[in-house]
Amino acid sequence: MTATINVFLKEGVLDPQGKAAHHALDSLGFDGVADVRIGKQIIIKLDTNDRAEAEAEVKEMCETLLANTVIEDYAIEIN
Repeated sequence: MTATINVFLKEGVLDPQGKAAHHALDSLGFDGVADVRIGKQIIIKLDTNDRAEAEAEVKEMCETLLANTVIEDYAIEIN
């Protein structure tokens, strides 16, 4: 199975990279952009076929290491 984890800053947390990208897009003439948030994606190959076990293990990985849950949210997709 493959786990795809998207980690992104919580709403209300300043995102300097997102602000810089937004400013650059404005400078390039992309006027329809309301906001930009930048995050990261982590892809993990798992040696299990048990979906529930995979979800539990990946959630523990996120809570322990992969996401700073004080300032970041994450979303997990298992395939």
